[in-house]
Amino acid sequence: MSEIDEAAAIDAEERALTLDHFDTEDAWWLGCHLRAEATRRAAAVAIEIHRGTTRLFTSVLPGATDDNLQWIRRKIAVAARFERSTYAVGIMMRASPGMFERFGLDHRSHTIGGGAVPIRVAGTGVVGVVAVSGLPQEEDHRLVVESLSALQSRQRGGDDRAS
Repeated sequence: MSEIDEAAAIDAEERALTLDHFDTEDAWWLGCHLRAEATRRAAAVAIEIHRGTTRLFTSVLPGATDDNLQWIRRKIAVAARFERSTYAVGIMMRASPGMFERFGLDHRSHTIGGGAVPIRVAGTGVVGVVAVSGLPQEEDHRLVVESLSALQSRQRGGDDRAS
């Protein structure tokens, strides 16, 4: 699969995770679910969830550090700007060297490491970003996608537990 095809598949997967709504209770549930899943996996990660520019959830698990929070800050900047996951943006930018600079991005404030995924709401569009840092980038991305899928299932009448 080409990089463009891979990025398109990731975009389609993310769009399929469009939520019915997203409020502070959803952010809390999603954050607790992510934390429980990361704990179950013994993953030393940091987690943040933003709605717009407002941070609604932050957690740093044992073994994660402030460096992980700094990575998250830079990942969220990219996901919010492009309204795409940092994993998909990274694939596209690595396929076209120099794109990072052509978009005027600064490595001090932006990164294309996977793990930040936009939060989409039906009829509204992107309302926020959920991000994880501490695992290899594809695993960070997968953890977020799986957790958004769990929140979507919960909103549609599925399992209501946060873990």
